[in-house]
Amino acid sequence: MKSSNAAYAVRGGRRRSRKRADMPLLGGIRPPIAVLCVLVLALAALTAKVLGPSGDTVAPKAVLSSQKYFAEDGAIAMRASIDERVTDLDRTARALSAGKPVKAERILEDLGRTYQKWTGTTVLDLESGDILAARGESIPLGWLDEDVLKGDRALSPRMVRLETGDVRLMLMAVLDWKDRPQQLLIASSGLSVPAINLGPFRTMAVAAEDGEILATAGFERAEALNSNQERRELAFLQKQMTQLSDEAASRAEQHPVKAKEPGSRGYPGVSGTLVGGEYNGRTALAGYASLASSNPEEKKSVAAGLGLTVVALLPVVQQHSGEQGRGLYGLAVSGVLVLLGLLAVTVLWTTVQRPLLRLFLESRRLARGDLTRPVTMERGGEAARVSAALERLRRQLAGLGDGAPGTAPGSGGKGGRRGLMARFGGLASLILTAVLLLLWCVPVGLLLNRTDGSVSVPTTMVNDQRDRTDLVADRVRRALNEAHADLVSTSRLIGKEQNAADRLLPETLKKHTRYQALYLVDAEGRVGARAGGDPHSWTQDEKLPWVRISGEGGKKPVIQAGTPVPGEKGSTLVGEIRVEFLNSLLMPRGLGEVRVVDSESRTIAANDGFLAFEELPRQSLTDLTRAAGVRVGAGPLENGLLLREGGGVTVAAAAPFSGGGITADIGWTVVSWQNAERFQIAPYEREDRSVLAGLLGLAAIIICLGWILLVVVRPLRALATSAEKLADGDLKTVLYPRYQDEVGAVVRSLELLRQQAQAHRHNQARRPADARPGVGGR
Repeated sequence: MKSSNAAYAVRGGRRRSRKRADMPLLGGIRPPIAVLCVLVLALAALTAKVLGPSGDTVAPKAVLSSQKYFAEDGAIAMRASIDERVTDLDRTARALSAGKPVKAERILEDLGRTYQKWTGTTVLDLESGDILAARGESIPLGWLDEDVLKGDRALSPRMVRLETGDVRLMLMAVLDWKDRPQQLLIASSGLSVPAINLGPFRTMAVAAEDGEILATAGFERAEALNSNQERRELAFLQKQMTQLSDEAASRAEQHPVKAKEPGSRGYPGVSGTLVGGEYNGRTALAGYASLASSNPEEKKSVAAGLGLTVVALLPVVQQHSGEQGRGLYGLAVSGVLVLLGLLAVTVLWTTVQRPLLRLFLESRRLARGDLTRPVTMERGGEAARVSAALERLRRQLAGLGDGAPGTAPGSGGKGGRRGLMARFGGLASLILTAVLLLLWCVPVGLLLNRTDGSVSVPTTMVNDQRDRTDLVADRVRRALNEAHADLVSTSRLIGKEQNAADRLLPETLKKHTRYQALYLVDAEGRVGARAGGDPHSWTQDEKLPWVRISGEGGKKPVIQAGTPVPGEKGSTLVGEIRVEFLNSLLMPRGLGEVRVVDSESRTIAANDGFLAFEELPRQSLTDLTRAAGVRVGAGPLENGLLLREGGGVTVAAAAPFSGGGITADIGWTVVSWQNAERFQIAPYEREDRSVLAGLLGLAAIIICLGWILLVVVRPLRALATSAEKLADGDLKTVLYPRYQDEVGAVVRSLELLRQQAQAHRHNQARRPADARPGVGGR
């Protein structure tokens, strides 16, 4: 008894193992359904996270990024200012050395009259060490040694601390005349924060490599404080500036590539944001940027070697999050996805996988010779066609008659319902599954969390757009003033020497790439010496500004700057400034589209493509520009505002040229605007995340259902056609399984049935031939 039970157990185990071996595990419909379940659950978890609370507990990401951009703007302005000072001093020394010897007093007088940027200047005889001339602030010479004058860093700028505690930037250049001792021209300038508009609450500092603060701006408002509360808050901000500057200087020591996220572009140096302490409901946010640059496309920067870091500090009111219910909101949306996903998987299981598994079992039973039980009929689609064909084959092999097509039990007839289901069976299941999942993807991607013109934009973003636009305007104005100052310096050198223009103009054009042409114009408007491109006409009119624009009707505006040549009555040195040079000054990150317009709001330069002298794209921008040009008090003021037009929100600002210099009154304005959708604030981030979730759901539908269509539905449809042909009597066509899955297993069983039917037909044909000789014998 025990042996028989053991034998039965062994046979049963073999049957079970054979069944498992015949049943495919990795192919067929199971993997795509499993992947669909995993993707739905993963997408539900991601949706619960991204549609939940934003996590911006202190301030929106847009406000943090804005502080970083502000620090980058300050670092760019400071680096450009230092490099420009070095270039001016070096160029002046080269020009003087190329001419006749000039007395030291005359050198300092001309230098101070041309460039009002030095706090003190000195000419030193390098052979004797005597001071030949000095102007302005007294310059200590204790820092001068052999290392300063020789070696790899000879004549490099130095930062020197005065007895008063102030830090000065010392610049040097050598004056070298033939048969005369060399002289050292030293110019000192304050290492101050760039003269930019900081706004009513922002402060800025310049920190050294060790984190020591060398200069600050914005704290001078302490004199206007009246209450103890305001003084305590100021002391808190000063303490925060010290701590954050030290941390920023430490972070700035990293390599720019290693300090950023992979793939990030934009500012070539190290930049970032810091979050400080909190006082009286306000949190200190800081952006920092180093002056160093590792961008190989940029020119070598002298300021980059000073190791300075610019830190911008702004106290912001802590936002009161209105997202207490966002967590439940994200869970609800995820729950709907899980529910619809379960329904979709149920549809695939009941209409595709279960019928296919039953076909697999029925076909294997028939192939093994079990013809006693009828084949279980499926309700519709390709599975119904295959089951009907199997039933007909069973009847044929069992000798029960040749069942006519479409008459098997449960087949449903040849037309009507059967034809419809046969045509759309598996495909209808996929369409129904896709519809169930699209019921979640479409509303989430297209309707959920949509924004309109009522989105609340932080006031800080509007103020920063205004202040940064004013910074760009100041940068462009200073660049034009520097260009004019270079022309003044060159014109004085031309006036001192005979025929010096033929030598100085090409040298100046080579040194300063901002010019596209330099030429001398006499009192009658005729062009004399020239260098660079073709000159344009210059009108000698005292009523016109020295920096003007022409070239209307051409492809590019022509920006001209002129200055009279001393000693040559009616002669003017004119330089044409490249439009591309101005365009390069309008490239700050996070400011959107930036343009320079004239007094008639016509475009002169832009950070994007533009047509010469074209109007601004919106009337509201033109009105903003005109409003900014209205003089208030001492002059025009920058403006910034929100434009709610066409269901969208635009942050715009306009900053007219103001301040000193030759370009202060030319009537130009810098205008910037950008769509608020670019800001990383909660409403827009939620909208983007909703679209992303919808797209991910759509991708999951395409991947999984496309997988099922290619691997299961199409092969199953071909299988149904082959099964029907086999039941109709086509025993010659050999059936080859293409896939190692459920469909392939059914194909293999059908091939066995074809072989059995073929053998059965041969046996039936042989029986009458064997019977005839026996009858004749009787």
